[in-house]
Formats: sequence, C-alpha cells, structure tokens
Amino acid sequence: MLSFNVERESLPPEIRGGLQEIKAEYPERFTPAGIELRFISDYGLGAGNSVVFGHDGLTVCFARPCYAFRALGRLLGAADEQAIRQGFSEKARFDMTGIMLDVSRNGVLTPKTIESLLKRCALMGINTLMLYTKDIYQVPGEPMFGYLRGAYSAAELKRIDDYAFNLGIEVIPCMQTLGHLEPVLQWPAYAEYCDTDGIILAEWEKTYELLERMIRAISSPLRSKRIHIGMDETFGLGTGRFKKLFGDKPRFDIFNDHLKRMIGICQKLGLSPMIWSDMYFRVASKVDAYYDREAVIPQEVAAAIPKDVELVYWDYYHKGRDFYEEFIDKHRAIGFEPIMAGGIWTWSHFWAALPFSLTVTESCMQACKAKGLRQAFVTMWGDDGMECDIYSSLPGIQFFAEHCYADSVDPELLRSNFRGSCDADFDDWVKASELDRVPGIVDPADTFLADNVSKWLLWQDPLLSLMDPHVEHLELREHYDDLADYLFEAAAKKPSARRLQLPAHLSRVLALKFGLRRDLAAAYAAGDRERLQRIAASDLAALRTAVDDLWRYHREMWLNDYKPFGLEVLECRYGGLRTRLESLSDRLSKYLDGELKEIPELEVKLEKIFTQEGCDLPYVGYARVATPSHIK
Repeated sequence: MLSFNVERESLPPEIRGGLQEIKAEYPERFTPAGIELRFISDYGLGAGNSVVFGHDGLTVCFARPCYAFRALGRLLGAADEQAIRQGFSEKARFDMTGIMLDVSRNGVLTPKTIESLLKRCALMGINTLMLYTKDIYQVPGEPMFGYLRGAYSAAELKRIDDYAFNLGIEVIPCMQTLGHLEPVLQWPAYAEYCDTDGIILAEWEKTYELLERMIRAISSPLRSKRIHIGMDETFGLGTGRFKKLFGDKPRFDIFNDHLKRMIGICQKLGLSPMIWSDMYFRVASKVDAYYDREAVIPQEVAAAIPKDVELVYWDYYHKGRDFYEEFIDKHRAIGFEPIMAGGIWTWSHFWAALPFSLTVTESCMQACKAKGLRQAFVTMWGDDGMECDIYSSLPGIQFFAEHCYADSVDPELLRSNFRGSCDADFDDWVKASELDRVPGIVDPADTFLADNVSKWLLWQDPLLSLMDPHVEHLELREHYDDLADYLFEAAAKKPSARRLQLPAHLSRVLALKFGLRRDLAAAYAAGDRERLQRIAASDLAALRTAVDDLWRYHREMWLNDYKPFGLEVLECRYGGLRTRLESLSDRLSKYLDGELKEIPELEVKLEKIFTQEGCDLPYVGYARVATPSHIK
C-alpha cells in the first residue's frame, strides 16, 4: 500500500483544509516516509488535472480543487509505485459533477455522516452536493417545520457548507415549493395553505410570504447562489381548495404563474432557480406520462414557459442510450439546456440495486456526453422509509464519476479508484446487491425496474405471506445462506468493510424465512406434527434470533449515521415482525399441545396478486406486504 508525504505549508490554500480532513480519514496513507506529493494550482490547465512522476516525487497540477482531490483519490487507489510512474491527466466532461442526497424520508443524515460521505465523493471528483429537503430545515417562526423529524438548523447547514467548500464542493439548496409538501401540510397549522394533499395553495398571497421565508431559511446559510425549487409531480394541482377559491383554471397556467412568482422571489434574494421538468412533458402527453415518446409540446406552450429557470431532466429507468438522447433533444426543442439527473437505486431497498443502477447510468452518461451536456448529477432517494445504507450507493457514485472524467469506464481503473476513495472492495459491495439479484429470474440489470425481493420477503407477514406465490417457483435458501457467509467474511476484512454486515444479517434472516409459511402449511395439511415441531424448534427459533440481530445492527447503524428521528418508522416495522414471529411460535406451540384445534391462516390457498410486466418479480413497498388489509 502506497503512502504519501504532503507538507501542509506547501499546499495551495484552496485545498489545504480539505486535504487535512482526508489525511485524518486515512492517516496510514500519509507518512513522512511516503512518496513526496506536491500540488500546484494551474488555472490555465482547463477543466482537469495532470500528474507527473519525477525523481523528487509526484506533482499534481489542477485547475479546480475538485480535480486535485480526484487526482489524489486515483493515487490512493494505485496498487504500487509502478502503477503511477507514468503519471496521468484527466479532463472533466462536465462542469457539474454532482450528487443529491434525500434527507426528507425519515433518514436525516447527521452533519458528521455527510462530511464522511463528502470526503469519499471528493476523492472521486464530485463537485456538487444537493440535500433534498421537504421540511428538513428550520424556518424562523414556523415551529412545525421538520417537527420531530430532525430538521437542520442554520448552524448545521453552514457547517455542512463550510466543510464541503474545503473539499471543492458546492452545496446547492434543494427544496419543494409546490408539491411534495405533505410533511408540512399534514399539520392543522398549515390547513389554510393546502390545495390538495401535499400541494401548497397557489395564487394565495400568504403562500408566497411563507415560501419566501422558506427560501431564505434554506439558502442563507449556504454560499451557493443556485437553488433547486422542485415543483415535480404536482398531480391534482388546482383541484382542491384552489378550485373553491379561484375556480377552474388550466393546470399549465397555474403552474406557470406559480413558477413566475417563485422566480421573482429567487431573483429578489439573488438566487438562480432550477426545477424538475416533468410537469411540462406530462401536460403534452395524452396519458399524462413524463416519458411519453409521442408527446410534443406545442410551440405556443413552450413559449409560455418562463425562461429565467433551468430545467432538470430526471430519469433513472431507461437502458437505452437513444431514449436519453431523444429526451435531451425534447428539452432543447422547448428552449432549455437540461441538467441531467440520473439515479443510484437506494430507494425501497436495503442495499443499493447496483447492477441495474450501473446499467442505466452507463446509457444515461453516454447520451449526455454524446449530446454535449455540461451538468449532471445522480440522486439517491429514500422512498419507503430510507431502510437502505446510504454508503451502499458509493460504487454507483464512483461509476458515475468515472464517466464524468473519461469517454468510457475502464473496469480496472474503476475498482482501483473505488479502493482509493473508499478504502473498499468494489466487487464485494456489488456482490451485496444479490439480496435482490436472485437466481431463477431475469437479471435485474436487464429489467425495467430494480427488483426489491429482499425487502418484501423480510417484511411480509410470516403467517400470511401474501407474496409467496410470486416466488413459489424459486428456491432461495441456499442463495441467501451462501450470500450471508460471503458477506460476513468480506465484512471482516477491514474496518471500512464492516458496513457489509447489514446485507449479511439480512441474508441470514431471508435464508431462514424463505419458504417458512410454505413448509408450515404443507406439514399442517399433512397432519405432520413431528415436522411442525422440528420447524418450530429449528428454523423458527433461529429466525427470531436472526431478526433480532438484524434489528440491533440496523439500529446501531442508523444511530451512527442519522439523527434519531425516523428510527421509529423502522422500529415499528421490526417490532411488528418480531411480534408476529412470537405469536406464530406461541400458536404453533399451543396447536402441538392440543390447546388449539386449528390455525386458519395455514388453511388459506395463497393467490398471486401481481402481474409482472418487464420483470420477473414485483417491486413492492412495506405497506403492501405487511398485511392484506387496507386500513385508513
């Protein structure tokens, strides 16, 4: 393992603070006996870096701090001195190479965790961070903003911004100003601001007073003069309280008029806004779809779109480069140079769906480069409770970053650079995605969606097991047993690999839980009490212990990475599962002792409830699999 000698006094001031933080993260890589390493800022170099190996060590020339840290990450990943003797140079293909972290869906990352992630991302060459907040920031005079949800204070936002600045990373505030405001609008104090569920009331003066305070609160602690104001997926806009107050008005007109007001507020505060672009394309679609290839936005409609805003084209789904190119052209046809937002599939998973994420990122980034886009970022959403370990997205971010600094991704350099930025094994982290990449189905990298079978196998009720018919053709116990063994061994390699324990614990649970109800029902139908006794004493007992181990590890991980708010959502899920397993165990015991004459749930024939289109297994959230009941 190479080490480097970097003298703090000789460092250019713009990277001095950030490099000190990286040295503290990887102290064994920076020693007085290491290879001499110098940094020289050279703004005539253009968008990139240059590394030269000489008799007196290494010299890194860079045009922006992010390029210096990118070069350092590559050096830290080098296997030996021979690997860096030839030196290298890189040219950035994008001006914005960014990430978006969702902190609004239970998981509010602590500033310390964000700093940890930023160090790793800086070594990849990332230069932009967006924190997606719905209500997770404090607004003076509005105590219900982020109430009991871990809202960031102005001081915390400033701390994050200062830390990122030292790493050459711009923090752009990211919020919602029309839809997706259900965390705020749920409270009685905001009932008068509500149009429909989650959509704020447009064209009402008090709304704009509140929105201005919101924008001031989230932007004032940050250096950036850019802001993402959201406005996506505003389904039902104008159909609730708006209609009662102002009557019928076309959704397109409401949207545009609201956007003009938001642009005015942003300009007043010296900010340049961007929004998600989907609503304009939905208006042009006969089926109200974003990705409708038949949709054409009329010129008079395009002309009415306010121009003092940037449009963000979000797309995490398509495998074909041609689709992205087509939609980039559609944005240009209405007069906008889009910002590209891809995705690393953290949402509704316990571990990022990396194979599918890499597949769609490959197509997306090749299209962006072919079309000459200059701004791109990748999103990591937290839908359905943010159960996922956010660190599991790092291989996907590294893959995205490689695309941002080269025409194509070199697989060996990708693995080397991930070792340099994260001190981790790329293949081990991708291996953990086999939680959902199970044998016997189409490769998730080739399906439309990233299947999340491990999530619903965990959370489905152990006695009702309504998803079992979808996997009755599979036998996954050996798969999950083998995966658990592999991941526990990989997690023991070094401290940075310890995070693999989350998918390892989950694999162990799934190896025991898969087919449990099927086996119980078969033994029950056959009147095989001896087999029921064996299942109760072995698999069921072991499963209860494994679930407890998973819960305790997940709780420890959460409290290390996130504010404690939001943990209650996961613990209610674990609590429900643990209680149902205890109830199952007790009822089996009473049935075997003769106290119970029957277990009616085991007598029901289970039905397949989903039809799969484009993939072999459904993509389902917690609420659907926890119970067949529909409760409001």
